[in-house]
Amino acid sequence: MEGTINRPQSFTCHNGDKAPLPFAIAEYDQRIASLRAIMSAHSLDAVLLTSMQNIAYYSGFLCCSFGRPYGLVVTHDSCTTVSANIDGGQPWRRAHCDNVIYTDWSRNNYWRAVAALVGKGRRIGIEGDHLTLAARTTLDDFLNTPDLVDIAPATMQTRMVKSPAEIALITEGARIADVGGHAIRDAISVGAREIDIAMAGRDAMELEIARSFPDSEMRDTWVWFQSGLNTDGAHNPVTMRALEQGDILSLNTFPMISAYYTALERTLFLGDPDADSLRIWTANVAAHELGLSLIKPGISCAQICDEINRLFAQENLLHYRSFGYGHSFGILSHYYGREAGLELREDIDTVLKPGMVVSIEPMLWIPEGTPGAGGYREHDILVVTEGGATNITGFPYGPAHNVIG
Repeated sequence: MEGTINRPQSFTCHNGDKAPLPFAIAEYDQRIASLRAIMSAHSLDAVLLTSMQNIAYYSGFLCCSFGRPYGLVVTHDSCTTVSANIDGGQPWRRAHCDNVIYTDWSRNNYWRAVAALVGKGRRIGIEGDHLTLAARTTLDDFLNTPDLVDIAPATMQTRMVKSPAEIALITEGARIADVGGHAIRDAISVGAREIDIAMAGRDAMELEIARSFPDSEMRDTWVWFQSGLNTDGAHNPVTMRALEQGDILSLNTFPMISAYYTALERTLFLGDPDADSLRIWTANVAAHELGLSLIKPGISCAQICDEINRLFAQENLLHYRSFGYGHSFGILSHYYGREAGLELREDIDTVLKPGMVVSIEPMLWIPEGTPGAGGYREHDILVVTEGGATNITGFPYGPAHNVIG
């Protein structure tokens, strides 16, 4: 037809110059080298990474999928992100490697772009915890049913041990979480709404990220500030509830710097807590301090959990425990990433080693109608070292510091 435009299925466009990344190119080169070692160990021709966390870890680019597929294809001699046309040239600018843009002029152009990079009928590494049944069927169609090997566990093991550069970034993140905590504490008063207090903490952290990391992307720094009944869940959203005298409060700050998020969580009271609340809060603080003392090389996640369980059982509070006692930090968020092999739970036998970064965050949830009702939670981040651990959280905890007014 006259005037018809030949629209490509995919294309490349280096729009602008490469942006500064959170780490040196040598850091990303080392990560890709470790991935290629995994490929060699499993006799893989290529790897297709599809999770936000692994694409970000190995390329530097944190995608915004919004229902569209993204990928990172790594072969023994190339490394290429596959991104949607809606992002323009940003995926190329924000990655240390090459980029191919797929268009939506026809269905499955993403898989056509992947096939062009991978080749057909080969042995390919994938993330078994991220590839859906529908995506697996389409992959087989476009890549001629290749042999698939799940390398998600191996990549997770790699991410669990942080480089010095990662630890430096995470340490700064913990400092900025404290900044948000202090802003929240200053905003707490009778009649103030959860949302108003949460915004004070978020604004303080975003301003500090902008000051300290002027080359980073600004996205997804957030606060969960909970009061009264709303403290019963660690991930409960912010509401418009106004604070009342005597409320139990939960402060949770989460600054995000270049796909790395950190956290600060604290229990507070607006006015003096009653005797039952003080007893439970004190017990949770004791569990927190026990956990801090246990973080060191050579101890397993399950052993740490067992020791804290024993303390809560002695206090007749173990049945109020809410979740595991901590987890790994690095590239993770509430909507992507989870290094499940480094969670402080009874069923995880991973042994701590230098370079790992973990939280200690015991929580007790006492239901409404029970003396001391509410959610009690403290949270610090520790870097495991050769001789023990370094606590990079500075905000004070406990009744001596966090009774307001």
